[in-house]
Parts: sequence; structure tokens; C-alpha cells
Amino acid sequence: MINATRKWIFLKISGALLVPLMIWFLLNLIAIYDQDFMSVRNFFINTISKFLFGIFIINSYFFSALSISEVFEDYIKNDQIKNVANKLLSISAVVIPLITIILLNKL
Repeated sequence: MINATRKWIFLKISGALLVPLMIWFLLNLIAIYDQDFMSVRNFFINTISKFLFGIFIINSYFFSALSISEVFEDYIKNDQIKNVANKLLSISAVVIPLITIILLNKL
């Protein structure tokens, strides 16, 4: 399979998965918005919420990294700069969700 086709398929699948996760997150954010710290903490201690939020964070960064790498491919003409930008983007798309999930597990 061509690399561009694979990226397109991953972009569509991750985007489709992101819609129900975003709806779930927004509904829960509305529910805990005006609550005290313990209510918010209890939400993130719940195993199902922690799992779904982790999947949401990982999928969000995966989707954004794929989208931004396409922008790099289209608008950056220098191959060295494009490669460095894509590598930094890939590293941040792994490190930031990983740090978020580790910190959530320490609650």
C-alpha cells in the first residue's frame, strides 16, 4: 500500500473514532465543570473514565500529528527542515500523551 494511502486511511479512522470520544468528553466536562476538586478527581479515578480519556488523548494527538504532517508535506519545500519538523512532531505526539497518562495514573 502506498504511504499516502495509508496515512489517509489512518486519518479517516482516527477522525471517525475521535467524534464519539469528543462527545463523551464534552458531556462529562459539562457535568464536572462547576464541581469541586474531589468530584473532578473522582471522575479521573474511575477506571472507565481513565481508560476512555487515555484513548481520547492518544487518538487526538495521533490525529493532529497526521494532519500537521500533511501541512508540512504541502508547504515546506526544504526536505531537511520538513524531516526535522516531522520527527519533532512525531516525538511530541508520543511524549505529551504519555506524560498526560502517567500523571493521570498518579491521581
